[in-house]
Amino acid sequence: MAMTLRLSDEQTEALRKRAETEGRSMQQIALRAIDDYLQRLSDDELTDALAEKGAERFADLLRRLGE
Repeated sequence: MAMTLRLSDEQTEALRKRAETEGRSMQQIALRAIDDYLQRLSDDELTDALAEKGAERFADLLRRLGE
């Protein structure tokens, strides 16, 4: 799927410099950044779900420890 991404002049220049430094294309760097962002969100959601389950499972113990 094609998509147009509008960057500020500053963002474009920073991305261009980073791509040049790494020897990769601007598109490769942008795609990697998007992949990393989506993975981080997925990990955060999993962490939140596990923390909630743990809090429910150990609610009585946590309450007693707080006393």
